[in-house]
Amino acid sequence: MAKESFDKEIQFLRMLALTSGAFSRQQFAERLGISVHTFDKTIRRLKDVAGSMQPHLPQEQVKELADAVRFSYYDSADPLLLFLFRAKSVKESESQRISLLLASMNGQALTAMELLDMCCNSMPAHLSLPDEKTIRSDLKYLEEVGVIKREAGPRPYRYRIQDDMVRSLSDEELLDLYDFVDVMANTQVPSVQGYLLRDGLKKQLSGNALGQNALEPFLYKYHYYSRILDEAHLFTLLHAIRHRRKVRFLYFSPKSEKSYASKNTNPLFARDSEGQTEKTLPLKIVYDHQYGRWYLLSHGREGIRKYRMEGMTQIEEDEAVDEVWHEEKRNQLAEKLQYSWLIDTGRPVTVRARFYNPEGLEPNFIKERVRSQGQWGQITFEDEHSFIYEITVNGTTEIRPWLRSFGSSCEVLEPASLRREMIAEWKEIQSCYESV
Repeated sequence: MAKESFDKEIQFLRMLALTSGAFSRQQFAERLGISVHTFDKTIRRLKDVAGSMQPHLPQEQVKELADAVRFSYYDSADPLLLFLFRAKSVKESESQRISLLLASMNGQALTAMELLDMCCNSMPAHLSLPDEKTIRSDLKYLEEVGVIKREAGPRPYRYRIQDDMVRSLSDEELLDLYDFVDVMANTQVPSVQGYLLRDGLKKQLSGNALGQNALEPFLYKYHYYSRILDEAHLFTLLHAIRHRRKVRFLYFSPKSEKSYASKNTNPLFARDSEGQTEKTLPLKIVYDHQYGRWYLLSHGREGIRKYRMEGMTQIEEDEAVDEVWHEEKRNQLAEKLQYSWLIDTGRPVTVRARFYNPEGLEPNFIKERVRSQGQWGQITFEDEHSFIYEITVNGTTEIRPWLRSFGSSCEVLEPASLRREMIAEWKEIQSCYESV
C-alpha cells in the first residue's frame, strides 16, 4: 500500500471508530473527501485484513470489520494502528520478498546471492522476480531497522536474523519480558514500537508449552483511537526535529468538514482540496493525556504554529535549517510555553481554587490528585476542611476542564472571569437534570 494510501487508512479507521458505523456510505465518503467507489474498495481491503487475522475460522464466523474495531472488555485489545500495519503498507511483491528473506535467514547466515536464488525459487508465479540490486536494497533496509545483522568476515558478507537476546533468555525470562512489554505498551506513550515488540515476543513464546498456557494474563480496553493512529506520524516528525528539517503536509483543521483528500497524480482529474498546504519547522511535540491527542508546535511565517496531528496528511521532509537559528526558535518556544498548562501561549494569569477534603476518607485522594497532576502549582493555605491551590498559567482555557473534573470538590476563587464562566457552565449542566 502506498504511503499516501496509508493516510487514507488512518483517517478511515479513525472515523469508523468514532462513528461506530453510524454513517452511510455516502456520508462516510463525503467526510473523507473520496468517492463511494473508493470507499467500497477500501472497506473490502480492510475486510480482507480482518479475515486474514482469523484464518482458522470458517467464513461465517469471521468478524465483520465493524466488530473488529469494537473491542470486548474480555479481549486483549489490539489497537487500530496494529490492525493497519497488518494491512501491510508495502506492495504485495515487497511483502512476499521480505517474508522469504526473513524465513531464509532464520537460523542460518546467507549471502545476498544465496538469498536471491532462494527468492527466485520461492516467489509466487504471478509476481515479478527480484534482481540483485533489489535484494541488496532490502538487506540494507532490514539491517538499518535492526531486524538482521551482518556477520563479521570477508566478502561476500553473510546476513542472519538478529535475535541473540531472545534466544539467550530462558522460557521464564522470556515470559517475564513479554508481560513487562505488554503492560508498558498498554499504559505508556508512545506505544507503537512496544506493541510490535510484544507481537514478536508472542510469536517466539507460542512455540513452547509454557508460553501457550501463560500468554494474555492482562486484559485491556483501548479508548484513545486518535492517539495510537497519530503515532504513525510521530517518528517522522521526531526525525525532522532531530535533523532540523522543515516539513510539508496537507492539514485539515478540527473544524474542517473533511478529514482527508487524495493526492492527485493525474492533472486531468485534479481538484481543489479543502485542506491547507503547510510548510513549517517542527520544534516540539506535545501529548494531551486528558483527551489522548498529539500536537505539533512549530515555527512558520506567522511565528509559532500549533497543529493537531490527527489533521496532518501527506507529510514529507523538506530542507534543513541553520543550527543556531533552529536553537533560537526552540528557545523562543520554550519561553512562550513556560506557564503553559498544555500548549497555550497566551498571557499569563494566576488561578486560585479551593479544594474540599473528602469527609472521613484517608488518604486524602483529592489532595493526592492535585499534587500529582497540578504541575508547578502550590498549595498556599490549608485547614481541616479544605486547601487553596494557586498556579500561574497561560490563559484559563486548558486548565478549566481539569478544574471542572473535580466536580463539587473544587471552587474557583480567582480570576473573577473564570469563576463566572464556571458558574455559567454548572448552571447549564444543572438545567440538563431538571425534572421533566
